[in-house]
Amino acid sequence: MDTLSYKTKSAKSSEVVRKWHVIDADGLVVGRLCTKIATVLRGKHKPSYTPHADTGDYIVVINADKVRFTGAKWDQKEYITYSGYPGGQKRATAKEMLQKKPTAIVKNAVKGMLPKNKLGRAMIKKLFIYADAKHPHAAQKPETLTL
Repeated sequence: MDTLSYKTKSAKSSEVVRKWHVIDADGLVVGRLCTKIATVLRGKHKPSYTPHADTGDYIVVINADKVRFTGAKWDQKEYITYSGYPGGQKRATAKEMLQKKPTAIVKNAVKGMLPKNKLGRAMIKKLFIYADAKHPHAAQKPETLTL
């Protein structure tokens, strides 16, 4: 048996063909939605997935203000930010975040599921989140991704 015929192919970032996907988040549960988004951003849905290269696709999320949580998370889930100064810690519930920044709920959840390094920062740049149903990416001809 010729063992050289079984070489592992590593995808390079320059050779990756990226698609555009649009997801309608209306009525979807945040955690389940964001795990699917993180999988597509990393490129794990492709057979050419390579852990050290950015092989993922672009994602456009619309209707991010219509996502839902299960249970009592609207009142109990807290988003904590810290400025670095004494007394600079701020807390906001999920209900308050929906009023102030509806796109931040989805972005924070997806960002927490990506690698915490230079590769993860490159992946999050391929995510575009909009609170309403309009988006300026029609020229890229995004395909609808159903969950």
